Amino acid sequence: MFNLAISLLVCALAVVTLYFLAGLNIWYVAIIALIAFAGVYILLMRHVMKKVGDLMEIAQRDIQAGRIEKAVKTLESGYKYGAWQFYVKPQIDAQIGMLLYLRRDFAKAFEFLQKGFVRHWVAMAMLGICYMKRNKTAKMIETFQKATAATKKEPLLWNLYALCLDKVGEKEKAIAAMEKGIKKCGGDEHLEANLQALRVGNRMRMQDYGDMWYQFHLEKPGALIKQQTKAIQGRRKIVRR
Repeated sequence: MFNLAISLLVCALAVVTLYFLAGLNIWYVAIIALIAFAGVYILLMRHVMKKVGDLMEIAQRDIQAGRIEKAVKTLESGYKYGAWQFYVKPQIDAQIGMLLYLRRDFAKAFEFLQKGFVRHWVAMAMLGICYMKRNKTAKMIETFQKATAATKKEPLLWNLYALCLDKVGEKEKAIAAMEKGIKKCGGDEHLEANLQALRVGNRMRMQDYGDMWYQFHLEKPGALIKQQTKAIQGRRKIVRR
């Protein structure tokens, strides 16, 4: 990565200049060289991440305007920064994969989600669901374990993990995942309610998460339309009042 290489070069130059040419004590030289390395690396990292952040903002505007293809191309243009900074490319892959998944282009989304950043929990959850739908239970569990290890305090992630386990017939593992999620999240009413539902053999209730839940496309189209119709009717009643 260029940022790291440049920072190491500056560090080496500092050592050569201060120790071999200026004759300073090696401990002083080491401290100054480390400060130089850290300072240069942080400055370069911030510069690159600002560039990436600017691209994300442009892509977000395209998404809001319904220009998904353009948003994807905008994000792909950020790949060039992957050679400069660690984890830039996986973050972009995760974002693109999520966009394609939202558009129900699951096959293409899967390609990007597999290369996504592990700390992007939404993308990781989508990847886990893709594995479930492909009947790759072991890969599904592995993906959700990585996601929950990286993002421990997200209740919806634990709910999705348990839901997928339950769907593939691993009810006991689903209950264990929910119990672990409650401990990690410090207690959550949705986790606790769904844990109880699993224990008594009832369906988990995910609709309370609203759009955050529906983006994973695990709700049947008919149920989703019914929910949207109900919401529209509710808004009409409010207007009439």
